[in-house]
Amino acid sequence: MKNDFSLKGKVIVVTGATGILGEAFVNAIADAGGIVGVVGRNEKIANERVASIVSQGGEAIALIADVTNEQDLMNACEKILSKYGKIDGLVNGAGGNIPDAVIEPDQDIFKLNMSALQEVMNLNLFGTILPTQVFGEVIKNGGTGSIVNISSVAADHALTRVLGYSLAKSAIDSYTKWFAVELGNRFGDAIRMNSIAPGFFLAEQNRALLTNEDGSLTERGNLILQNTPFSRFGNPEELTGALVWLLSDASKFVSGTKITVDGGFSVNSGV
Repeated sequence: MKNDFSLKGKVIVVTGATGILGEAFVNAIADAGGIVGVVGRNEKIANERVASIVSQGGEAIALIADVTNEQDLMNACEKILSKYGKIDGLVNGAGGNIPDAVIEPDQDIFKLNMSALQEVMNLNLFGTILPTQVFGEVIKNGGTGSIVNISSVAADHALTRVLGYSLAKSAIDSYTKWFAVELGNRFGDAIRMNSIAPGFFLAEQNRALLTNEDGSLTERGNLILQNTPFSRFGNPEELTGALVWLLSDASKFVSGTKITVDGGFSVNSGV
């Protein structure tokens, strides 16, 4: 019986694969039968994740690259092509925030740190566009494939403090829709682009905002859970069902769509 959710034999490149969410992404793709290109800056972690996948009978390759460096990405692309000869999918998982771009409550909002905001925009937005240019061209040359970007609930909601991150994720939403339309107009249903919008998952980028050093919740962390109907943060593995679906043939008539995975946060009025 045909399994449209299978990724068997598909070569999928995942950026940000050495992060917390990235670990769940690469493991889920491997579990679905995909061959994983583990892209990240941390060579040690990349190699560990490849070794873990291989030890469980999967197949993966470490690709050390900075997503804002075109030459790094081109080198990574050449490496995966030399081994597998194709790329069938791309997950633009790299992104995050930086401390200098967090706007504190007592900070003058007319004296923003512009270089920090630009750095966050560069990492999240252009760290999505640039890998799409490099790896996406190979997908195009192969004829078919799926690209998945990572948005955020911060794209649709005015969340205090994280201005740069919110701007970048809003731009990713616009990019996803625009590029999906262009892909459809030019290549029909052969190549698709969609996104996943995670709610609140504890990762390195937000841990200091949501938890104290002793592991207890900050005021912000408590407010988020109060406004999340599930009353908890998400687990990284809870993103992977949507991810595998969007990469697989089961979603072959889906493009330009954002799948929100947030425990109900986005639809809660608070009443």
